[in-house]
Amino acid sequence: MYPWALTLLSQDPIHLLMSTKTPYVLSDELREAILIAEITGRPLLVKGEPGTGKTLLAQHIADEKGLSLFQWTVKSTTTAKDGLYFYDAVSRLNDARFGDRGDQVANIENYIRLEAMGQALDSSDPSVLLIDEIDKADIEFPNDLLLELDRMEFTISETGRTVRAIRRPLVIITSNNEKELPDAFLRRCVFHYIEFPDHDMMSQIVFAHYPSIDQTLMEKSLKLFYTLRDQNSLKKRPSTSELIDWIAILLHHGGKLESGTGLPFAGALVKNEEDLILLQRKRCF
Repeated sequence: MYPWALTLLSQDPIHLLMSTKTPYVLSDELREAILIAEITGRPLLVKGEPGTGKTLLAQHIADEKGLSLFQWTVKSTTTAKDGLYFYDAVSRLNDARFGDRGDQVANIENYIRLEAMGQALDSSDPSVLLIDEIDKADIEFPNDLLLELDRMEFTISETGRTVRAIRRPLVIITSNNEKELPDAFLRRCVFHYIEFPDHDMMSQIVFAHYPSIDQTLMEKSLKLFYTLRDQNSLKKRPSTSELIDWIAILLHHGGKLESGTGLPFAGALVKNEEDLILLQRKRCF
């Protein structure tokens, strides 16, 4: 069990949401999934539509608990080793050829740099490790991390040194469902799917970002937003993060949303020309 998990069990869940530096509203189900991950020491795999706050979740937890956050953003070319450490062989070669650094060159450790997961495992303090968008990498990438996630250790092949977690980090893994993840990997995770917020939950999210927002403006904004999302023929429906940006623009321009004026600042919500043309033809607003 994580050292903070017992404290978390005894606290009022509402209190956990109010003092965060990162505006974030947790559903009861997501709060429960976090608690399970903390107690079991398993990674928390979070899926959901893009823009529903998967990445911000790790920052929220780190802010709430006062922990360091180590972020590993996965790309299509990422390998498992990329998040552990980097051996800068080029700098070592240049120092050997052109520099007067014989003692430094002789010690390979001087050219080993720990990356996000390596830093989290090497940290003497409890921390949060975010492995963001794991489904962007090769299909075998999640399986390549099984040993490291299970044992919370890895070996630097160039030196033989083993980096072992002093304090097991809380691991948050996000996926946009671009690829199916291997069963062996899924068995080792706690899973949660972030459902798209309903009207009441979205109101809480908006209020968390803009506590002084006028109630009428918020209700009109949400009505237009959900009307837009209900257009089944859209190629890309707007997300929570786009709603937050759109409301910021409305507030910047006086915080007014008049009826019959269409969809102002549509570019904050509609992100391709086909959807924009479709809405203009249908005259939804």
